Amino acid sequence: MAIASSMEKASHVPLIVHLIYRLDFGGLENLLVERINRMPADKYRHAIVCLTDYTDFSRKITKPGVEIHALHKPPGLGLATHYALWKLLRRLKPVILHGYNLAAVEYAPAAMLAGVPIRINGSHGRDASDPEGRNPKHKLLRRLLIPFYDCLYSNSIDLLEWNRDVIGVPQAKSHFLRNGIDSERFRPAEDGEQVPVLTPFPADCIVIGTVGRAQDVKNHAALVEAFVLLRKMLPEKAPRLRLVIVGGGPLLDSLSQQAAAAGIAEAVWLPGARNDIPAILRSFSIFALPSIAEGTPGSVLEAMSTALPVVATRVGGVPAVVEEGVTGMLVPPSDPQAMAQALARYIEQPQLAKQHGLAGRVRVERQFNMQAMVAGYLQLYDTLYAAKIQGVQRPCVE
Repeated sequence: MAIASSMEKASHVPLIVHLIYRLDFGGLENLLVERINRMPADKYRHAIVCLTDYTDFSRKITKPGVEIHALHKPPGLGLATHYALWKLLRRLKPVILHGYNLAAVEYAPAAMLAGVPIRINGSHGRDASDPEGRNPKHKLLRRLLIPFYDCLYSNSIDLLEWNRDVIGVPQAKSHFLRNGIDSERFRPAEDGEQVPVLTPFPADCIVIGTVGRAQDVKNHAALVEAFVLLRKMLPEKAPRLRLVIVGGGPLLDSLSQQAAAAGIAEAVWLPGARNDIPAILRSFSIFALPSIAEGTPGSVLEAMSTALPVVATRVGGVPAVVEEGVTGMLVPPSDPQAMAQALARYIEQPQLAKQHGLAGRVRVERQFNMQAMVAGYLQLYDTLYAAKIQGVQRPCVE
């Protein structure tokens, strides 16, 4: 009887369905899993619907009872996927559909027809094919779907302003939700702590590293170019310089071939997706982000929390995270020469690198902590639930 009572009680907890393109290694996906794991079980239940598929990354979900569904959407329009989602939502009966990025934005009408009362979409970054959000078809699609949503939030001020000024999202439906990092997991080595060498390189190497899926928007090819230039700029230090790119993805083989063609294969490590990112970051000397578009990059926050100095491209929400000359250096996107020069400055001035790294740690602890992020999403859900289900009329934005 106790088990039945517990199951009955759980069934009355409102369900949130998270609609995502693919559940795989990535910053957005990692923070989604963190939020699900940390939210109070008596507040909301969670399910994840993947438009395409999911990988072993899903094992990071530790909260019991989280269902994962894959719709196996084919390339292109995939109109049948709308019907498949409608059927699934009719069965699951969620109170909230929470979609992520452009890939999920078009499914609000299907959710509405399925009877989902609350519909949310979050902008966590733009596609590599449209890093500045200029595609007229994409903009029109977003504008047409505004009436179907209760809230269209952004995780960076850059995207928030773009949504309001370019797409025309009204302030009542607009919201800013800051990313957060677990500063206990992502931490620098303590004094006297023996840091295991997880890379295949000697402990005295200077390791420039990045974390992110090997896809166009991350522009890892430019980082490889910058690394080649860096070795030429600092020939006396070249024997100790190493490059690490952590993350799986479609361009991994291409990056390996690029490194081999440049004659630096032995100085580059491409381990694919890993589950020990906090430990790997502690073996880095400098963190680099060569992206051509970003929202609020979780990988940069993780690096800053680990007290690493950051060299990043000045795109999207990055300048709101990396404070120029305080926690890192910003360079133009797709400019390997500028990135190499910034990396060289840290290598030649290790005290500056340490100073900026420690400042980054402080900035994360004060402004980007995990508890505040979870509380922010929980407040958004509660506010919309109160307005749409309980009849307490409050705007999405405070």
